[in-house]
Amino acid sequence: MRVTINGLAAQLGLSKASVSYALNGQPGVSDVTRERVLALATELGWYPSSSARALSRSRTDAIGIVLKRDPELLGSEPYYMSLLAGVESVLLQADQTLLLRMVGSEKGRDTVVYQKWSAERRADGVMLFDLIVDDERPGLLERLGLPYVAHGSRMTPVGGPTFIYDLEHEASMIVGHFAELGHLDILHLTGPQIFAHESDRRRAISAAAGRAALRPVFVECDYTMERAEATTRELLGADLAATAIITSNDVMALGVASALRALGRANIAILSWDDSLLCRIVTPTITALARFPEEQGRRSTRMLLDVLAGVDPSEILASPSELIVRETSVRNEK
Repeated sequence: MRVTINGLAAQLGLSKASVSYALNGQPGVSDVTRERVLALATELGWYPSSSARALSRSRTDAIGIVLKRDPELLGSEPYYMSLLAGVESVLLQADQTLLLRMVGSEKGRDTVVYQKWSAERRADGVMLFDLIVDDERPGLLERLGLPYVAHGSRMTPVGGPTFIYDLEHEASMIVGHFAELGHLDILHLTGPQIFAHESDRRRAISAAAGRAALRPVFVECDYTMERAEATTRELLGADLAATAIITSNDVMALGVASALRALGRANIAILSWDDSLLCRIVTPTITALARFPEEQGRRSTRMLLDVLAGVDPSEILASPSELIVRETSVRNEK
């Protein structure tokens, strides 16, 4: 049976108020009484009621994340698994709970969740990922009075507390690397352009390629291995001139690598915008950007907890990404 304050009070011959004062570190009881109460609570495995604590503090001790991704797709993406691991590690230390919803890409499903959480006081604040072009969520959260922290780029200002990653730096590293290898024609298999980070990446690659006199071609894809593989086969079968391919994530890079093996095109370079174990264990190993998603998750969570504590940072910079060069960094010998 669950141990309650009433049960502790009965066993100790104390009032409920005295037990409550002792458990919550409040004045009103002697040190001896406090020690007796805490000792019995520990012995019996007493824990405070989260609902009662939330009611008394006007807090839920929970933060929310709503992802515009399909659950089956999210499970195959190491980036988000690492990101959420970082989030959870901080929440565990802070004795906070994570509310996670994956609502797919259908318009409006995410805003319904935020409105429900706000009305029911389910979350103290939320973290925004996968910002979309002309994203309405920051404005909605402001109207709901629900604190938030967003993941974004300076190329797409959010207007609220933002954890910033430097896409222009990443694009410059990618283009510079291909230029050093002698590639002039590059293919960028992007994710859905509705996502702000995808349109930002496209603009950043275009600008960097222009400075380096490279010729980029952009083809919108999704985040699956199957679609990336089929798209690569189709494009190369149509005599696309590209000698280097950028993919928006590691799973897509596996699809490209599979297509190139089938076509006998080992002379085409591959670079993934996300690094993971997948890039290290596949043959050939895949060059990728290490973006440190677990660290991003930890730092953005601490940022939100600071906001909830009354600290309001305008932005925090992510650690600079690093280029990890592997076997798919082949030279263009033409």
